[in-house]
Amino acid sequence: MPHTLMVESSDDLKSSLRPSSMSQEHRPDRWDMVNASVHSSGAASFITAMESPTKDTRSPKSPSSYHTTHQKQPAKNENIKTDPSNLIIGNTTFHSENLTTATASSLGYPTESSLEEHDGTLTTNTSFDDLEKGIGPVLVQHQIGAKEPEKSDMDVMTRTRGNHTANSSYTSTWKISVPPENPAALPTKRAGRICRGIRHNFFTVYQRLFVICLIANLIPIIVLLVTNRHSQPWGPDRGSVATAVAANVLAAFLIRQEHVLNAFYAVMCATPWWFPLRIRRMVAKFYHFGGVHSGCATSATVWFVLFTALVTTDYASGHYAQPGVMAISYLLLGLFISICLSAIPKFRFVSHNAFEAVHRFAGWTAVALFWALILLVSKAASEAPGADSLGMTVVKSPAFWLLAAITFFTVLPWLRLRKVEAFPEILSNHAVRIHFKYMKIGPILGVRISDNPLKEWHAFASIPAADGQSFSLIVSDAGDWTKRQITNPSNAYWVRGIPITGILRMAIVFRRIVLVATGSGIGPCLSMLVSHPMPCRLLWSTPNPEQTYGENIMEAVCKADPDAMIINTRASGRPDIVALTYHLYVQSNAEAVFCISNNSLTRKVVYGMESRGIPAYGPIWDS
Repeated sequence: MPHTLMVESSDDLKSSLRPSSMSQEHRPDRWDMVNASVHSSGAASFITAMESPTKDTRSPKSPSSYHTTHQKQPAKNENIKTDPSNLIIGNTTFHSENLTTATASSLGYPTESSLEEHDGTLTTNTSFDDLEKGIGPVLVQHQIGAKEPEKSDMDVMTRTRGNHTANSSYTSTWKISVPPENPAALPTKRAGRICRGIRHNFFTVYQRLFVICLIANLIPIIVLLVTNRHSQPWGPDRGSVATAVAANVLAAFLIRQEHVLNAFYAVMCATPWWFPLRIRRMVAKFYHFGGVHSGCATSATVWFVLFTALVTTDYASGHYAQPGVMAISYLLLGLFISICLSAIPKFRFVSHNAFEAVHRFAGWTAVALFWALILLVSKAASEAPGADSLGMTVVKSPAFWLLAAITFFTVLPWLRLRKVEAFPEILSNHAVRIHFKYMKIGPILGVRISDNPLKEWHAFASIPAADGQSFSLIVSDAGDWTKRQITNPSNAYWVRGIPITGILRMAIVFRRIVLVATGSGIGPCLSMLVSHPMPCRLLWSTPNPEQTYGENIMEAVCKADPDAMIINTRASGRPDIVALTYHLYVQSNAEAVFCISNNSLTRKVVYGMESRGIPAYGPIWDS
């Protein structure tokens, strides 16, 4: 026989929820869990009401904020059957499967969503009654086993303004902030506008490293051309030029190689705090190492242009009748130029997948052709009168050993290619958190993952788990690939090589810092703060942080910085990030600022701080 739950009226429901030991005039500001027993055909059903908001004791002039507290709803009574049941309120009968939040709202019972429309602003006199009315029908629905069972396991969320005193079941609390009305005034920018633009925009550390590498190669090229201008055949020694090409290619490879890069980071991060801040702020710019990579790659192309010109001159004059060498030289030159052109920032931003494909496949083809070129050149040299054998000629060539090292470091990451199990956790329609258990991971490291290892790879900051045996990463909607991972996450991904140290590792050379993040930039920040806690202030600006990234991320942010400034841009609009960053910098007496955001905002924050003499750091397009 179907169970029928009898409630004469909404007043009866309210009275059953209100503690009977106290009158309404003397009820406390917070009410305890109330068990209301409603009998139906001899079967008892228990309705458990959760804790209500505390009284608002905050001064009207205090900063506008509220705490969000998540508590687990009590488990359903195991004695209650999930048979089809009816709920009778007044003269109306509702089937359990039709008893939804919308139904409760139509009856005049406020629901959580309707209360949320007030942005958590509830007066003490009304919140008690409203919550009793609003939570009663919803909990009845859960207790009698209505449909939408997944909602019965969801957290019941209540918000309280001002301070919150936790009880024994309290698990977490965080604060959604409103930007301060009177932040610290920004100081005047240093130097003139033109000088600032040249220094901070057109001649950054990346560009300086690029220019240094290029000049370091152009000088010997000019010297060799001048000193050998009268030689026969014309120009410098062809073997020396080939060696210079291979040396620059190897340098470009090494500065990107995971083991080498992690070793450099370890050395830089060993800089002690007692070093002057001026030295430490220079060391922290190491993440601009991409300037060395592009500088050496461009220099290798310049050297190879010279090599091709020398071989062409020899072939035209009849001194070097090797058409195979000529053909391979021009093929290699085309590959070198295509790699350099595809790496131009504008092209790279417009079509990153094309850039990655050109870099990978053109690079592999160039290495193979380079081997063929060395063997052909060595074979021609060994055929000269009195020359060594082909084997000895090859072994004596410096370019051979340099090319062997290039090949080794090219193959090394792919020797660790494997497909690992993944455990996706959908946070919202904008973000997914992917958990991995295949390895332990160190502090502040990034992992590259792919669902097609020959097509594209994506790097994400890892967040170590509390057990130290696993880690996770946050993927937000930033393109076609990331969107697919959110809408249709995979249970396995390809990984290769080893995790790579990220830019935030350099934060440990400072005593105190300010971390600025927008959107999923909170992932790299948590990667650092979870694995390497340090004094910092955190500024996180994002739309609907709770709904987008979930309770666990909010808890981690609160744990990293209990006073974190979390800005919900849907509620308060986009704030002046530069002004807020400086406000926290002054307030916390920090030594540096780190910003993890999109390219334009990162450059804006870094420029806004650096132009005022404040050390600031953020990922660059080639960091």
